[in-house]
Amino acid sequence: MQRIILLLLFTVLFSNTFAQAPLPVILDADMDSDVDDVGALAMLHAYERAGKARILGVIVTSDEAHSAVCTDAINTYYGRGDIPIGVSQHDSLKSFSKYTRRIAEEFPHSLTSPAAAEDGTTLYRRLLANAPDGSVVIITIGHLTSLSRLLDSAPDAISPLSGQELVKRKVKRWSCMGGQYPQGKEANFYRPDPASTVNCLAKWTLPVTFAGWELGNQLVSGGASFQSRCSPASPIYRGYELYNNFKGRASWDQVSILEAVEGAAPYFTEQKDGHCAVAPDGSNQWLPPANGTHGYLRLSQPAEKVVARIEALMLGQ
Repeated sequence: MQRIILLLLFTVLFSNTFAQAPLPVILDADMDSDVDDVGALAMLHAYERAGKARILGVIVTSDEAHSAVCTDAINTYYGRGDIPIGVSQHDSLKSFSKYTRRIAEEFPHSLTSPAAAEDGTTLYRRLLANAPDGSVVIITIGHLTSLSRLLDSAPDAISPLSGQELVKRKVKRWSCMGGQYPQGKEANFYRPDPASTVNCLAKWTLPVTFAGWELGNQLVSGGASFQSRCSPASPIYRGYELYNNFKGRASWDQVSILEAVEGAAPYFTEQKDGHCAVAPDGSNQWLPPANGTHGYLRLSQPAEKVVARIEALMLGQ
């Protein structure tokens, strides 16, 4: 009996010691013109509450006046108002989103304005410098201006490493919503800053998985069924209500969140027989040869099954 008890104790201790730690994540989002950013951030909080992810910070790559405060309001709703937010710009901001201003007005938050947020490059560098080597997953679900600036950043008081050196040392991989596959022209790659897309792909040397427009377009979430299960007191409910009154929207950004935390299988397969080549106008093609780091996702399960998983996470389940 004593041997059995010792064996059980050893098993418990062994399991706890080698349990998978939460995945450290930096989210880089536009949070402005489309509502899939709202669903994506809700998913990431669900993963964090389940112990599968840890949100280190959010970079808001947008010129929308209320995007950063809206992001802070969503984080605050989930009890993580402490998450630092960096922005790509502090001035020349415009108000064009269907939902960011209203969420910022209707839900508690601590960030008073974009001007009070940290510079995006500074925050990227600080978060990476403080992270263990090879640990961080960067998820981009907007255009790539902020990531490009990180890669181009010089050594400073935060770290003696350049941006490329810091990424190489601290980052594990990149999950990117961008492009069309096998070819096309997608907004995150070409609008408003295609030069940053070209720069990122030229300077990135770690594994990167692309979730293309054609994939997320098949996965419509946030419709009437979602409305019936989502709390009206939630900023997620409010975002989808304000955006199109629960008519549903393609899950472009949510795909990258799902893949970044859970991996490609079982919902997707990763095509790795080539590389993503981007033209100066932001259009892209999947071309041979494989470079050992690039992959793009293809659907491998019925769309309704993937949507069910996405919506469950958006609902915090």
